[in-house]
Amino acid sequence: MTTIAERTPLPHVLLVEDTSGDATLMKLAFRRADMPTKVTVAVSAEIAVKILRREDDYADAAAPDIILLDLNLPRMHGREFLAEIKADPILRNIPVVVLSSSDAEMDVKTAYSDFANGFVVKPMSLDDYDDVVRVIEDYWFKHMETVGGG
Repeated sequence: MTTIAERTPLPHVLLVEDTSGDATLMKLAFRRADMPTKVTVAVSAEIAVKILRREDDYADAAAPDIILLDLNLPRMHGREFLAEIKADPILRNIPVVVLSSSDAEMDVKTAYSDFANGFVVKPMSLDDYDDVVRVIEDYWFKHMETVGGG
């Protein structure tokens, strides 16, 4: 096993986020970060599943090193997406960090019981997004041993 930073010079993040403002701020924070990172945005869980399974227009999609998941998504809720990914033997090892506007204890407990690998309350400002990205880089990219994506 290796860290993401040891495995690749360009970590790949799949951001599952339907709010364009939140997606833009997260992408900007990754661009401003120390480590170059490729960020792919899926505006729905259904599109994210197609990217992960390399279906239809996403046949050439690269496997992400980590998934950042908004829970409140249209049609397929983030919890459904999480359950589907964690039930798939090919995809289950990709770390999934939930991004939620809620910090309610029940939401956090539910995410972890659904096998989320982390839970972060959505930032409110660009500086806060920068802080979240720094933590992701430090924890997930540089220190956590992983087994690779799908």
